[in-house]
Amino acid sequence: MAPFVLWGSIGLLAHTYVVFPLVVLARGRLRGRPLTTGELHPRLSVVIAAHDEAASIGAKLRTVLDSDYPADRMEVIVASDGSSDETAAIIRDWPDRRVRGIELGRVGKAAALNAALDATDDPEVVVFTDANSLLERTALRALVRPFADPEVGGVAGDQRYLPPQGRPDARGERSYWNFDRAMKRAQSRAGNVIGATGALYAVRAELVEPVADGVTDDFTTSTAVIAAGRRLVFCPEAVAWEPVAPSTSHEFERKVRVMTRGLRGVVARRELLDVRRHGFYAYQLATHKILRRLMGVPLLGLVVASFVGRRRSPLHRAVAGIQLTAYAAGAVGLVAPRTVVGRTRPCQLAAYFCMVNAAGVVAATNVVRGRRVAQWDNARTTAPLGVAP
Repeated sequence: MAPFVLWGSIGLLAHTYVVFPLVVLARGRLRGRPLTTGELHPRLSVVIAAHDEAASIGAKLRTVLDSDYPADRMEVIVASDGSSDETAAIIRDWPDRRVRGIELGRVGKAAALNAALDATDDPEVVVFTDANSLLERTALRALVRPFADPEVGGVAGDQRYLPPQGRPDARGERSYWNFDRAMKRAQSRAGNVIGATGALYAVRAELVEPVADGVTDDFTTSTAVIAAGRRLVFCPEAVAWEPVAPSTSHEFERKVRVMTRGLRGVVARRELLDVRRHGFYAYQLATHKILRRLMGVPLLGLVVASFVGRRRSPLHRAVAGIQLTAYAAGAVGLVAPRTVVGRTRPCQLAAYFCMVNAAGVVAATNVVRGRRVAQWDNARTTAPLGVAP
C-alpha cells in the first residue's frame, strides 16, 4: 500500500499546486476573451456589514465617501450586527447624508447583509465591501468600468494586504495573495474568476440574491453571476487594502471559519461543478475550492507512506527527508517568527502552508460534522489611513 499511497498523494499534490496553476496561467495567455470597459456611473449602493468595528468604521467610511465616484450616484448602507462597542453610534452620527445605518441584534453576517440590501434605494449595481477594508480613491470608478460589457454581471476587486504591524510571520500570507492575484488575472482573461473576496466586489442589482446563512457570502453572492450565465471578471485597478490578523492564532481561527463557510458555499453552489454546463470553470472550482482545501489528507498520506517505506526504498527516504525539512522550516516560522531564521522567506512560506492546510482539515471536519458558522468576530483591525502605499 505504501507505494500506492505515496504516488497517489504526490499526484494530487502535483496537480493542485503545479499542474493546475500552470494550466490556468497558460489558458489566460492563449484563450483570452474580449472585455469591453468604459467610463460609466451607474447608481451604486455600497453595502457593509459591521460587528464591533468602532476602531475601523470611521476610516472605512472616509475612504468610500472620498472616492472620486460621483457623489450623487452613490449611497452607503451599513448594518451593525449586534455591535457591543461604538460602531452603531459612529454610523448614526455620521455627518454625510449618503450614509445610512441599520442597528440589529446579533443576527449574523448573512442576516445583516440582507437587511442592508433590503434598505437600498433602487441601485443599478450593488458594491459589497468589508468594514475593515480601505478603498483607494479610484477603486469604485475602476470597479464599475467592466459593466460597460453586457456579458459582465459581476466584478471582483483586488484585495491587498497592508504592511504587517509587528507580525513578521505574515510575510507568507502576503506572498500567497501576490500569487493569487496573478491567477485571478489569468482566470478573468479567459472567462471567469472563481469567486470574489469580501474586501471589494460589485454585482448588477438584478443578479443579487438573498445571502444564505452559514456560507461564505462573497463566494455565493458573486457566483450567482456565473450561475445566471454572465461573466465574473477581475479588476486589478479596484484596490482594497486589508490588515493582516494581529496574531497567527487569530489568523488560523479566521481561516477555519472562512474555509468552513467556503466549503458549505460550494455545496450550496454545487450546480457550478457540472462540467457539461460550466466547462473549464467547473474544473477550476473543484480544484481551487475543494481539492486545495483538502490537501491535508494527501499530505498526511505522504508522511505515513514515506516513513513506512523509508527502510526499503531510497525514494521513500528522500521524500521523508524533504517533508521533514519543510515541516521543520514551517515550525520555526510559526514558533519563532522573529528569529533570524524564522523571518526568512522559506520559513514564512512553509509556516503559511502548514497553517492553511491544518485549517483546511479542521474546516472539512466541521462540514462533515454539520457544524455551521453563522456569526463572525473581528480578528483584524484596520491600520490608520495613509499606511497603504
